[in-house]
Amino acid sequence: MNNSQLRAFHAVALHGGFSKAADKLGLTQPAISDQVKKLEEHFGVLLFHRHKRVVKLTSLGEQLFEITKHKYQLEDQARDLLSAHQALENGSLTIASDTPLYIFPLISRFKRLYPGISVTATFANAEEIIEGLNSFSYDLGIVADVTPEDKFHTIKLAEDPLVAFVSKKHELAHKDDVTLRELSRYPLVLREKRSRTRRLIEEEFKNAELSIRTGVEVQGREAAREAVAAEIGVGLVSKPEFGHDQRLIALPLRDCSAVMTESIVCLKDKMDRQIVQAFFTCNDLPLPDGEIA
Repeated sequence: MNNSQLRAFHAVALHGGFSKAADKLGLTQPAISDQVKKLEEHFGVLLFHRHKRVVKLTSLGEQLFEITKHKYQLEDQARDLLSAHQALENGSLTIASDTPLYIFPLISRFKRLYPGISVTATFANAEEIIEGLNSFSYDLGIVADVTPEDKFHTIKLAEDPLVAFVSKKHELAHKDDVTLRELSRYPLVLREKRSRTRRLIEEEFKNAELSIRTGVEVQGREAAREAVAAEIGVGLVSKPEFGHDQRLIALPLRDCSAVMTESIVCLKDKMDRQIVQAFFTCNDLPLPDGEIA
């Protein structure tokens, strides 16, 4: 028994005759009759009562028809499922970011075009995101100052200066800007050691031959914001990430050359996914050379 024989039987049973089955399958009537006959002869059974132009299922044929209905219904469901994904009507995308600044506008544009795609946004530091990309936990990552690697497709989204920020009650709050040397006189609210912001600040202080006074080490931007508001020390963050907080004042760093670069990153091995390509395309982000969305 092969699939063409079973499909010919199913078509005859479904449409009530050999001619109609032939029309539906785009075959000749003799070809359909031959397939059904071979199926019957192979198992030594009778699946249809044939009388002139009337075709009727035998009891065994009715049982087999119930099975083939289920079989081809499952095939249709599988085809519909895959076609829906091909048309980007269903599916999922997981994005990890080290900041909420850039991720949501990108997701918003994508969801307007592909509302059926489920998108999960996760937040972590840059090192954790790269680890997640390598382990296939995330489809895309938005990370600060990522080092380009051949296995990644990396597109720069933004390049922003660092700023200091203080409580409105802090003695620096009246200034228009501040230098690294001035900051070295005050305790700093530092992010966790794996934070790219912290690494940049440490590099800047080292290059300026200045020491850092640590007020407190915290995990995450919100914790840093609250620590500064509580007057524990001076915080440092990229300019767009400072946002708006009536308790705090941002101070440009006059002599700091460091900038925070945010990039979207994807393993090249995942760039052939249609969903990933659609995300890049709808956000006007270039695909790797040779890729077609």
